[in-house]
Amino acid sequence: MCEICVSPVAIPMDSPPQITLETTPEGACAVLRGRWTAAHLAPPGHWVPVQSALTRTQALGGACAWDLRALHRLDHTGAQLLWNSWGRHWPEHLHLLDGQRAMLERVARFSVAPPPAQRSSAWGLFLQLGAWVFSVADHGAGALRLLGQLALDLGRLLRHPLKGPWRDISGHLYRIGATAMPITALVGFLIGVVLAYLMSQQLRQFGADAFIVNILGVSLIRELGPVLAAILIAGRSGSAITAQIGVMRVTEELDAMRVMGIAKGYRLVMPRAIAMAVAMPLLTVWTTLAALLGGMLASDLAMGLTPAYFLTALPKAVQLSNLWLALSKSVVFGGLIALIGCHYGLRVLPNTQSLGQGTTASVVTSITVVILVDALFAVLFKGIGV
Repeated sequence: MCEICVSPVAIPMDSPPQITLETTPEGACAVLRGRWTAAHLAPPGHWVPVQSALTRTQALGGACAWDLRALHRLDHTGAQLLWNSWGRHWPEHLHLLDGQRAMLERVARFSVAPPPAQRSSAWGLFLQLGAWVFSVADHGAGALRLLGQLALDLGRLLRHPLKGPWRDISGHLYRIGATAMPITALVGFLIGVVLAYLMSQQLRQFGADAFIVNILGVSLIRELGPVLAAILIAGRSGSAITAQIGVMRVTEELDAMRVMGIAKGYRLVMPRAIAMAVAMPLLTVWTTLAALLGGMLASDLAMGLTPAYFLTALPKAVQLSNLWLALSKSVVFGGLIALIGCHYGLRVLPNTQSLGQGTTASVVTSITVVILVDALFAVLFKGIGV
């Protein structure tokens, strides 16, 4: 940062910025002393008194003169502070040195006034709504293109299965599925314990202790197991997919793939979609078993239902069609999470801010879509397994 030293004598390095109001034959005059630099204006002990003095001086209006000749040092930060306090125009009475004038003129030339605050109007809200609609339509078109490209890549894989990216698929299957087993089992177990304890308090009032098996079985196998696993994977693996592809955009690896003629849909999107579609049903079964285990242990402790009775009554209370429905939903959830993660990853701009925004949008969109699709399944298949 450029600085101007106007005093030929040695000045102590800790000389604070000061403003003194003095009375002259021409009227009030604000005399500035000390070091008006970024280092000396930053401490609160210096900044607060300067701000208070500038406020008192501004109350005098144009009748107050300014004298900067006694300043020890002035840099662009101090000049910008003075220019802003003057209302971005030159005072009527100003005494300063040539070097100080040159710096203030440079600050005045490159300073930009803040934009005026825009009032929200009906037309402005309408334009914002239109921009939001166009953004949603753009995301929808991009997702549709990605889905169509995935269908073409799957057809290519079926025609030439030996040339498929099986190593990539197995690697993603391990990272998405195997490494997620501990956290999904822990969360599922705790959810089962919590549900069993809460329901036991209500069922005991009506003497319906045995029906806890029906409630736990249907709720965990049909709904909570698939949704809970999908939400955990969306936050864990969906964000990782977006971050991985986004980093490839930042480091220009995607551009290198395009130059080399490597199809990014075939090598990036399809392996992740296949791995996610295969891993999600397995994780759903794993999470559901952990939740049922937690519910079974909590039922034994809270209501005295033995594990043997729980295991005997569960197949009678829950039809097998519920399990098939849950597995079918899990396949759809996995494919959607992978596509959403790849979609936002491919739209990342080559900067870190866009990478963070894309990862956040990917997780939020994935969880929202999972809940919406689960509600759609609940409505369409309400008569199955109940």
